[in-house]
Amino acid sequence: MKIMAGNSNLPLARAISAYLEMPLTDASVRRFADEEVFVEIHENVRGEDVFVVQSTAYPANDNLMELLICIDALRRASAKRITAVVPYFGYARQDRKPGPRTPISAKLVANLITQAGADRVLAVDLHAGQIQGFFDIPTDNLFAAPVMAADIQTRYGTQELMVVSPDVGGVVRARSLAKRLNNAPLAIVDKRRDRPGQSEVMNIIGDVKGRMCILIDDIIDSGGTLCNAAQALMDEGAAGVSAYITHGVLSGGAVARVSNSALKELVITDTIMPTEATAASDRIRVLTIAPLIGEAVRRIADESSVSSLFD
Repeated sequence: MKIMAGNSNLPLARAISAYLEMPLTDASVRRFADEEVFVEIHENVRGEDVFVVQSTAYPANDNLMELLICIDALRRASAKRITAVVPYFGYARQDRKPGPRTPISAKLVANLITQAGADRVLAVDLHAGQIQGFFDIPTDNLFAAPVMAADIQTRYGTQELMVVSPDVGGVVRARSLAKRLNNAPLAIVDKRRDRPGQSEVMNIIGDVKGRMCILIDDIIDSGGTLCNAAQALMDEGAAGVSAYITHGVLSGGAVARVSNSALKELVITDTIMPTEATAASDRIRVLTIAPLIGEAVRRIADESSVSSLFD
């Protein structure tokens, strides 16, 4: 087995390799003067089971091309099996046609990864579970819930907890986390989105008064929805609000928006490498997901069960 890394999230790749107690594959992933991606593998990978760690976060297109070219290089170097480890799968929000004459870009990206030569895909908290069906190769979707639940129990285990979904679409994810927190009660934020990137909170379904509310979601981008939800919960009498989000995209002024919000803290995982602004914020904390991914990689290589990780 070998672990290879692109440039999108080297700290995570190194943490995974440290967990597995094996060095990263010696390879160069660099740019020509015109920004073309060039990959060169400096060691023999013939007949090896290779895992390529590469999130397709910002800049999404550059990181996606790195992933595709890494896979192609490994295929041409006669690797036995190539697994694309994509902690954050970009374009996942474009998983359906929201209107006429619009693309399903998540399916296109799945086709690109498959055609490049990947034999398997390993992702974390896909935006929608059905994206697994976009791939014509085996796909494992890992859940960050066990890591988050352990942290919540450590930090807030003595308080009366309420797990909150920031929208109706995230109820299944919120219910899964609530089950891990000794069947904590569940609330839902009912909102109306007027246009992309903006949301208006309407009301809270559930009694949150006096409870420590844990907002759970898979992606935070602009942060508008989350901050509005936190304020609405506080207005309804919540004792405090913290948010646990798997993928911290945090584009534009999201970090400043979170810092000025009613949120006690925002906890994200390192599926996306934190920016300097994110790392400098005293309101944002990063949980590592490297042991979870590392254990899944080990089990795939050993041909053992991955799903039992979440039992």
